[in-house]
Amino acid sequence: MIATILNAMLPIVVTLVLGMVAAWHQDFDANGARVLNRMVMIYALPLVLFTGILSTPRSQLVGHTALTAVLVIALIASYMIPFLVARYVVRRDLMSAALQALAIGCPNIGFVGLPVLGYLFGPSVASISVAVSSLVLVVFHIPVTMMLLTAGAAQRGDASGPPTGIPAQIAAALKEPMVWGPLLGFAMVLLEIPLPTPLMKSFDLLGAATAGVALFSSGITLYSQRVMFNLPIAVSTLSRNLLIPAIVWAVVVPLGVISNDQMKEAVIALAIPSAVVCVILAVQFRAAEREIASTIFWSTILSLPTVGLFIWLLGA
Repeated sequence: MIATILNAMLPIVVTLVLGMVAAWHQDFDANGARVLNRMVMIYALPLVLFTGILSTPRSQLVGHTALTAVLVIALIASYMIPFLVARYVVRRDLMSAALQALAIGCPNIGFVGLPVLGYLFGPSVASISVAVSSLVLVVFHIPVTMMLLTAGAAQRGDASGPPTGIPAQIAAALKEPMVWGPLLGFAMVLLEIPLPTPLMKSFDLLGAATAGVALFSSGITLYSQRVMFNLPIAVSTLSRNLLIPAIVWAVVVPLGVISNDQMKEAVIALAIPSAVVCVILAVQFRAAEREIASTIFWSTILSLPTVGLFIWLLGA
């Protein structure tokens, strides 16, 4: 079991640290990280999700409907509940509440999920969970956070975000390759439309670079922010790494809505650390930058023992 945990999680931490070392050595800066992230989000990740889903048998894809529902509900609830608590119970300002909710409710499954879930459950199964989570990210998490941040920027007299509403945000999300790529893959599998093997292998070549490049650029991004530790960061990290997966585990098992293997996949997927997109938005809107960057740092570094704990407890 120790070997399984190390094989699944240690490459994540090592690649992230290598990115930080590269930034410290001044081989890459924040602009370089943005270029790498853009390559991953527009080309590499959509390709790997598309080919991963397309290589999944139709029967297996249909069999993941319940898992998809569990992930969607958990991802949306784990954003909305922390936002309401931060905004109306703790009385944080609108922008800080939105960013903290994003850090808690948005796992870095597009970057970290592929190597971890792929190692534990197989690449085709992992592609489904990663695709579903990525769709929730770009259709719900980012549009809602952008609107809240825009409203918060307007309140402080700062037009630092695009003044768009819900329809425009959703329309923009649907234009992203990370959205229509997986959707196209789902449609082709359901309609049983094959893709020639040479073309699949051609897409796999760039897609294979997704996880490594994404984590490396995340390390560069995190190095540019000074890391600190305080109560909000501790709450966000604890919620993201331990509380949310534990709650989903406690709720899903008695309901019996998904199989035991799918339950393990859902819990481990939701135990993945916070997404780096939180830092990108914090920097763009100049709100809670150091807090969010520190949350991502601690969540990622501590994911080695916390995700390892869930792997051990679940026997994944």
